Amino acid sequence: MGRTYFVEESIGQYLSDLSTKIKPYVTGLLIGQCSPQRDYVIRAVRTPPKEEQKEDSIIPSNLASLDEEWITTHASQVSRMLPGGLAVVGIFLIATPELSKDSQNALRRLIFSVEKSLTKRRLWKPAEDEVSDRAALQICSTTKKVVCRTYDVQDPRSSAKPADWKYQSALSASWLALGCTVNVNIHIPLLATSPNHDLEKNTKNGLNRWSKQIEESVFLISGQVKDDNADLLEGQKKLRGNTQSNTWFSDVKVLTQLSQSSSPRSTATVQVCSGSINLRGAVKCRAYLHNSKPKVKEAIQALKRDIINTLSDRCELLFEDLIINAGPHKKNFEREYHVLPQRLFVPVAGSSVMLCDYKFRDEGDAEIQERFVEMLDQSVQAEDIHIAEEINTGKCISDNVDDTQQKQVTKATLLLKLQQNMGVVIAAAVAVFASIFSFNYFSD
Repeated sequence: MGRTYFVEESIGQYLSDLSTKIKPYVTGLLIGQCSPQRDYVIRAVRTPPKEEQKEDSIIPSNLASLDEEWITTHASQVSRMLPGGLAVVGIFLIATPELSKDSQNALRRLIFSVEKSLTKRRLWKPAEDEVSDRAALQICSTTKKVVCRTYDVQDPRSSAKPADWKYQSALSASWLALGCTVNVNIHIPLLATSPNHDLEKNTKNGLNRWSKQIEESVFLISGQVKDDNADLLEGQKKLRGNTQSNTWFSDVKVLTQLSQSSSPRSTATVQVCSGSINLRGAVKCRAYLHNSKPKVKEAIQALKRDIINTLSDRCELLFEDLIINAGPHKKNFEREYHVLPQRLFVPVAGSSVMLCDYKFRDEGDAEIQERFVEMLDQSVQAEDIHIAEEINTGKCISDNVDDTQQKQVTKATLLLKLQQNMGVVIAAAVAVFASIFSFNYFSD
C-alpha cells in the first residue's frame, strides 16, 4: 500500500492558479513533514524564474531543458528557511498534456538531484526508521488531473510507487511547537601543518564534532526526561475536553554530556596550531510537529536537527557573504570578529507554523520581505517579522590589546583572511556577546 499525503486545502488553489498562469510548465517544492504514520504537506512553493526569464518571459518548451542546478539551488535556499520538523518532502510539476509523457522521468531526476544536494549539506544522519520516500506530484495544466507517486531516495534504482493526495482544511492550524535556547562555545584549532587553511572546511569539521555532542545531549521536556516512545502530549492539560491545539514547550532544556572515554584515564594530545576559530553565543531554536499522537523521540529529533542546522546555515551564510562582499583592498587583521546573522521567524498565513530566515546587521526589512517573495512566494508584512535574537554588540578583549584598541564588532569593518601566512598563536582573545553568535578567527 502506498503512502498518503494529507495536504493543506489552500495548496490546491495555489497549484490551480499556477497552472493557468504559466505555460508550458512550472516546477516547485512541497514542504511538510514525513512520519511513519502519516505525511503532511503544508506549503507548495514554485521555482522562482531566472532574471532572463523575468525579462523575456521565456520558458523552455520541453522538459529536457529543465535547469536542475537552478531548482536544486532553490531547494537548498528554502531548506535554510525551514525550522526543525519541516523539510522538502517532494517536487511538483505542472505541465501541458503534450509534456505529460516526460513528466515522471523529469520528476524522478529532480527528486534525486535535490535530495543529493540537501544530504551533502547536512551534519546529521537520518535515523534507521526514517521515511525516505519523496513525493512526485504531476498535474496536467489543462485537465487538472493530479497524479502522485513516491520514490525512495535511499535507493538509486527505486521505481515509482502510487500515493494518495488528499486535501484537508485547516491542516496547518494543528501543529505543536517546541522551543529552546542553546548556548554554544566551540573552539576549532587550526593545525600549523596546513599553512593555507580552508577556513570554511575547518569550520565544518569543527561543527561536525559539535553536532555529535548535540546528538548525544539530554533533552528535558517540561523539566523531565521522557521515554522516547512516550506520547509527547501525555500529561498535558486539557482545554474544554480537548488537548490544546498549539502547545509551546518554552522550557525545553538541552543538557550537553561531557565527552566520555572508554578508559578511566585520558591522555592529552599536544598539537602545534597556527590559529583558531571560535563560535560563541546563544541561539533560539524551534521545531514543529503535527498534532497526531507525536512521540517524544520525534520531537527531540526535530529540535536536535534545528539546533545543528541553524548554526551550520549561519556559518555558510557568513562565508557566502564574505566572498561576495570582500573587496580587493582587504586589510589584514591578526584577530577578526564577525557577528553571524541573527534568526527571525515569519508566520505562515492561517497556520500555527512559522518559517525562518537570517538577517545580517546591515539588512533591512525590505530585503527580508523580498527574499520571502522570491524563495517562498509569500508576501510578508514588516510587522510580522519576529526577531528571535537580540543584537548586543560586545567588545573584543585580549591579553595583548589595550582598551583603546578595542573595536566594536561590525560586519562592514571586519573581513575574513581566507589565505595568509600563519604563525603560532601567543595570546588568545575573547569576544563577549549576548543572545547572538560571533565568529572569531585568530592567527599570528
